[in-house]
This record gives sequence, C-alpha cells and structure tokens, in this order.
Amino acid sequence: MSRRRINTAERLRTAVELLPRHTREAMLRGIDTNPIIVGAYTDNKGGICPMLAAHRNGGRTSFASFARAWDDFTRAPKRPRRAGRREVRALRTYLEMSLLNEDTDGASLSQIAASIREQRQEPAQPERRATIHIRRLKPKRPLELRRARYDVFEATAAADAELRDEELRQSHPAG
Repeated sequence: MSRRRINTAERLRTAVELLPRHTREAMLRGIDTNPIIVGAYTDNKGGICPMLAAHRNGGRTSFASFARAWDDFTRAPKRPRRAGRREVRALRTYLEMSLLNEDTDGASLSQIAASIREQRQEPAQPERRATIHIRRLKPKRPLELRRARYDVFEATAAADAELRDEELRQSHPAG
C-alpha cells in the first residue's frame, strides 16, 4: 500500500470520527439502503454520496472535509462512479469503529487491550475481573491492534445483525 493511500485512509478515518454521532448513525443506515457513489453528490442512476445518504436518514450535517476525504480516499474521477465494495466496507468499518470507540467511555482499544493483558498476567481474583469481554471470532492477525479492532467489530456486527433480524420479525409478524 502506497504512502499516499495510507494518508487518505487516515484522513477519511479522522473525518468520520469528527462527524456528530447522529450523522454517523444516519450514514450507516444510508449506506445500507442506497447505492453509494464517488465523485459527485448524486448521479443519474439513483446513486448518492455518503453525506447525502446520511442527510436523507436524519443526519443533517454539512461537513465538507468528509466529502473531500471520501473523494481522496476513493480517488474520485471527474465523472461520478459507483463506490466499490472495498470502499464502502472501509467506510462502514470506520463508522462502526468510531461509534464503538465512543461507546467504550473514551477508552481506546489499545487501553482495553492493555487492561486485558494486565489481568491475564495477574492471578485471577473474583473482585478484579475484567468488565469488558472480547471474544476471538477469527484467527489471530499479525498486529495486536488489528486483532482487537477486528474482534470488537465482528462482535458488534453480529449483535447488530441479531437486533436487525429481531426488529424485522417484530415489524413483519408471520401471518
């Protein structure tokens, strides 16, 4: 991966983290229900950019730095095109991770991982057990931070899918 690509990914991640929470949640809903494009606000085929997807799902925020970071990350052409699966997956991951990081009361994943490592080294004491449990769902990754982020992401995705299925069952009872 080139240095330029790493910088654009980092800028997109930072732009996502700076979005208000309601906008990030709306953007997640929007990218699930709309075809996402790069290089324009809309195209003539029903595709929309992630910010418009957020706007249409209640995340009414104007955030030009996100749009620039998204276009840089995707190497947006002069004409709009459909965003690739990898591009949308990266955006979804950044959105989910930023929401997850916010939900862990400000503790970074590296702090959580350090806390778990510390507790593994100490003898188990009932009153000092970990309150955060991260279950490994996939084989180990080469970098510890990637492993921790991936585990948390997978657990969150599974819980979200379960909630979505339950909501669908409740909104459409079998008749």
